[in-house]
Amino acid sequence: MATTLYGIPNCDTVRKARAWLAERGVDYAFHDYKKAGIDEARLRGWAREVSWEALLNRAGTTFRKLPEADRAGLDEDIAIALMRAQPSMIRRPVVEHDGALLVGFNPEAYARAF
Repeated sequence: MATTLYGIPNCDTVRKARAWLAERGVDYAFHDYKKAGIDEARLRGWAREVSWEALLNRAGTTFRKLPEADRAGLDEDIAIALMRAQPSMIRRPVVEHDGALLVGFNPEAYARAF
């Protein structure tokens, strides 16, 4: 039962998720988007599971700084290209655990999954 947490280390939400996992003794691998990037196949797989809309962090500064023309007319291909180019646009954290995918940090959802 491998667990991988995807995110960026300086994100407050990622820190909360990591602390939650550590407090409960959950072993996990940390995948740092900033250092390791993210491949298109993985993003497309996540999008199939939870939708690209759930993955795209529209509330973040990186997305909000995009020109209006780049934010308009989004579809899955454009969103995935944006998330690959700027992983800060991926909602964080994303956790793969025991065949399940958790997007964002929700203590109740984590308690159910772990």
